[in-house]
Amino acid sequence: MSKSYSQIILQSLLILAAVTILLPSRLTAQQSIPVSAAQSLAQIAPGEPAEIASLSSSAPELPTPMPSATSAAPALAFAPAVGVTPTTQTAAEHHFWDRENRILFAAAGGLAVADFCVTRANLATGGKELNPITRVLSGSTPGLAANFALETGALISVSYLLHKTGHHHLERMTSYVNIGSSAGAVVWGLSHR
Repeated sequence: MSKSYSQIILQSLLILAAVTILLPSRLTAQQSIPVSAAQSLAQIAPGEPAEIASLSSSAPELPTPMPSATSAAPALAFAPAVGVTPTTQTAAEHHFWDRENRILFAAAGGLAVADFCVTRANLATGGKELNPITRVLSGSTPGLAANFALETGALISVSYLLHKTGHHHLERMTSYVNIGSSAGAVVWGLSHR
């Protein structure tokens, strides 16, 4: 469409890169909840799994058992057996085709159709496509339609990849960035007829 459209795409890619770099704690698939190594077996309820994590390089020391006054045999120290279960984050997990994704993909598809119509009308009246990628396919109506269809398909594919790798915030962010850039291109194309 124009230079502004390319600038919008570049800005949105930079924002996506900044979010990826600055929010690594939000991108983790699981979080561990450490339980103190000094916690005794009496504090852990039977059947309740606990997770033990240590950030130090040395292993924690076990408490020494108290010798029994009635026992003549030396007391043996055993490490307590603690079950470990992975923590689940049910709030962040969702189905890929949930209501929000369907709305986002429909909005992205609708704006891609609007962008196609505005671009085709501008090209028919002597306008010039300034996006170098779209310019290759803008010589014909089917080529231009294929460009916008591939753009929407790529959006869904990238969102699915991010969903499968557990990056649910980035999954939504790609749709927001695409919707913003398409809306900006439509507004720019309508204002420069």
